[in-house]
Amino acid sequence: MNIPNDVCYTKSHEWVKFAEDGSATVGLTDYAQNELGDLVFVNLPMPGDTFAAGDTFAAGDTFADVESVKAVSDVYSPVTGTVAEVNEELADAPQTINEAPYDAWLVRFDEITDQEDLLTAEEYEAFVKEEQA
Repeated sequence: MNIPNDVCYTKSHEWVKFAEDGSATVGLTDYAQNELGDLVFVNLPMPGDTFAAGDTFAAGDTFADVESVKAVSDVYSPVTGTVAEVNEELADAPQTINEAPYDAWLVRFDEITDQEDLLTAEEYEAFVKEEQA
């Protein structure tokens, strides 16, 4: 299981990487993609849909969902912020998350005002081990 040290984690298995400009990029952890199995669809906040770039989500809100061969799972925002960008490439290639979960980001938030209790890599690894026990 790959757990990089340069990102933070949530207990709902999202990763978040903060940039120097104050924005945050969010994706699914290696553990999450492994547990979900082969991803076949990613439903992100897209322009013209119910949600769009520029919409604000609170920490803990569902902002997307992913569908695998096993189930559909919600993806939760680790921060309160405004959607600045979505990774539109995932619409045609959701398997990218399975192949490289820390490169296949879902959304980028800016105007961040709050965040969930985030875990370090060491804390997340301990949490996953406890969850598997």
